[in-house]
Amino acid sequence: MKKLVIYIPSIEAGGVEKNLFYISDYLSKKNIDVYIVTANTNKKKLFSDKVNFICPNNTNWNNSSRTIKSLICLSLIVTKLPLKKISILSLQSNVLAVLLSKFFGLKIIIRLNTSTNKYISNFIKKFFFKVIYSMSDVIIVNSIEFKKNLQKILQLNSIQIFNPIKKIKIKTKKNINHFNNFNGVKILSIGRLTDQKNQITILKSLNVLKKKEINFRFFLIGAGYKLKILKKYVKDNQLVSHIKFGGYKKNAHDYIRSSDLFVLSSKYEGLPNVLIEAQLNNVPIISSNCSTGPKEILLNGKLGHLFKVGNHVSLSKIIINFCENNKDFLGKAKLAKKYLYRFDYEQNLHKYYNVIKKIL
Repeated sequence: MKKLVIYIPSIEAGGVEKNLFYISDYLSKKNIDVYIVTANTNKKKLFSDKVNFICPNNTNWNNSSRTIKSLICLSLIVTKLPLKKISILSLQSNVLAVLLSKFFGLKIIIRLNTSTNKYISNFIKKFFFKVIYSMSDVIIVNSIEFKKNLQKILQLNSIQIFNPIKKIKIKTKKNINHFNNFNGVKILSIGRLTDQKNQITILKSLNVLKKKEINFRFFLIGAGYKLKILKKYVKDNQLVSHIKFGGYKKNAHDYIRSSDLFVLSSKYEGLPNVLIEAQLNNVPIISSNCSTGPKEILLNGKLGHLFKVGNHVSLSKIIINFCENNKDFLGKAKLAKKYLYRFDYEQNLHKYYNVIKKIL
């Protein structure tokens, strides 16, 4: 059988990487010869011994831009692997991966992680991505809405596979410093501090709560280039005693379990794992109704509350409703458990296996 090369130039901290770990581990146990090609030399220890890890010898590339990492990984594929015996599963920088595969006559599967609304903003981009993506042998997307959008915007067919999520045993709530001995409403959000995640909307909504003298604390987990801007807003609006920035955390479940309410404010998504993880932990959810992902996970508001992207006034009203009477919110969180079968670990990974087996 041919070797499967999983192309992911930059292994960061997010849902894509979590899926990478699940997919590579599962496939390696199915006797598929899996190779991870990345420029992050510092991530090898995170993978199973059955997974082959190919990266540069020089550790200086770990903090390089994704573009540079992508080019490095293309060279690694050409120089380190027998091209006649490989097929590619691209999880990142798909354009370059497709061009490489077509140049050398390789089979390629691309997995799209983020709504096309992020980067297809005009006719030229639409034409470009339609041409490039159509060169791939298979396109995988992670939500039904995403599949419909891809067909509508680029007229491309795709295979929809939900993100696989491992079930966890619910433990007692762990003490989190920011929440210790606090009797008010404990609010949590998790995500990279970037324009996409749009956490400034949450901070603005919490400023409304502060002015109404509602007793709350907010814990924001994540790292990114927006940190200084977000911290400045918190300081300028005298929110320091209410809000804490937690940085990157390896295991988010302890923090989710310690919160009363989870909030997502993204401008766009694919299928945000954090919402599914909140459902696993019985935590009520409020999410922006961004393109693809949240609406599908929350079944149009049946399993959680949705607000218009960027509308901090609407968000503040929903949070205030939660603070005053959370019965409806808790009911939706309880109901969400019944729909977690959609993200079953074994079922969704087996779908990946069936797709990949056909091109190897």
